[in-house]
Amino acid sequence: MSVLSEINPDVRRIKISEHDILDERAEQIRTEIRQGLVKRYKDVIDVSSGNPHGMGLKPLTFVRQVLATCFYPPLVHDESLPLDVRQRAQSLLAECDGESIGSYPATYGMKHVRSSVSTFITRRDGVVSDPDNIIISNGSQHALILILKLLVQGRGLQQTGVLTPVPCYRSFNKGLVAQGAVSVPYYLCEEQGWTVQVEELRRALQAARGHCNPMVLYLINPGNPSGHVQSKASIEEVIRFAAEERLFIMADEVYQGCVFGKDSEFYSYKKVLSEMGPPYSTNVELASFHSVSKGFMGECGLRCGYVEMVNLDPQVMRYAYQAFSFNALASVPGQITLDVMLNPPQPGDPSYAVYAQEVKSVMSAIKNNAQRIMDVVSGLPGMTCQPINGGIFMFLRLHLSKAAIEHAEEKDLEPDLLYSMRLLEDTGLCVAPGCELRQKQGTHHIRICLATPEEIMEDVLHRLKSFHLRFIKEFP
Repeated sequence: MSVLSEINPDVRRIKISEHDILDERAEQIRTEIRQGLVKRYKDVIDVSSGNPHGMGLKPLTFVRQVLATCFYPPLVHDESLPLDVRQRAQSLLAECDGESIGSYPATYGMKHVRSSVSTFITRRDGVVSDPDNIIISNGSQHALILILKLLVQGRGLQQTGVLTPVPCYRSFNKGLVAQGAVSVPYYLCEEQGWTVQVEELRRALQAARGHCNPMVLYLINPGNPSGHVQSKASIEEVIRFAAEERLFIMADEVYQGCVFGKDSEFYSYKKVLSEMGPPYSTNVELASFHSVSKGFMGECGLRCGYVEMVNLDPQVMRYAYQAFSFNALASVPGQITLDVMLNPPQPGDPSYAVYAQEVKSVMSAIKNNAQRIMDVVSGLPGMTCQPINGGIFMFLRLHLSKAAIEHAEEKDLEPDLLYSMRLLEDTGLCVAPGCELRQKQGTHHIRICLATPEEIMEDVLHRLKSFHLRFIKEFP
């Protein structure tokens, strides 16, 4: 029998997160409610993570109709389904061996789906995308980890450092630890809307060179949990910095379809890099990621995404394919969903009106929820929030009293974890504490997911407001 000392030390470095603690307690409370234990609330509302369908947003009809038809091919002949649904399912089934989604897909993704990704990127950026530089993966997170596996090496001063934004969602930080990389934190500027600042990148890089070998720059655009959307000028500055310091760029762009801020526009790193021309467009190495899980699609359970690699040496690409060949196989239903996301119904198609209305409804809920949070927080003492321009999260800042911080220290808890635990116990509302997402020392936050029906968000805000007023009264 294996003992703890025989477990991979990089895996042993992964600690139980604050979210795990809250998630476990939330499930216990649900069980207590089912067993009849009287609470001051009737249910648990979990807005701690990005799980839109789990929080009540409905899946898009066209997506599910195509999937249903692919799962049960006789529906191809069912005229109660729109013609474009049946035609799409038929064409996708034709790409599967034996015309069955139960057959193995190609190792790096179905040829048709890789071509769809390439066409989507070309259309989005105005730059030709090569399907051979695209790999379909079992979700964007899986692709991120495999790219890290390709890049991370060494120990001590030679150990690969990855410049990582603060704040940043927990699973990426866990992935860095598991791959044996060193996280090199750079702080987004909260006071300026969580902007990426090159001076801060340079500070982080210089500080890291004394204890590791910084090789990778990781960016999330639009941000999670910050909700910022980088301007084209900002991306250009970052690319120049990466070129100067010979850093490999990993651009996490999974929220690109969820931009709603006034005067905000999504620019991909690939597009900006290409428009900058040589030597940047020919020398800067880039991997960019997208997924069906995020934004208005919200298909978290189907686990499919892609990575496009730009300017990688052919020999490196060969090893990238090797890394993905035994560990990245995406399910066929996930790949079908990816194809639908990148090629939605167009004006004139039978399903277009319903599809467009459903997407509009989801985006409207996210945008309206963001505005409602801003409205409520603006009237709460001890809480502030930066306006957001994209993504599905808001990162609320808690301005806690000295008494509250000292009470947390007595309990051996981070202050925002204490706040989140009390919030869960008292109101049944589960949020993500800022300490698990990292934050500037001396600041405290909570993260709330916006991808939920508006009526549920009203309940969320009622619970949060009433608790917060009681909390600051208890700890003045």
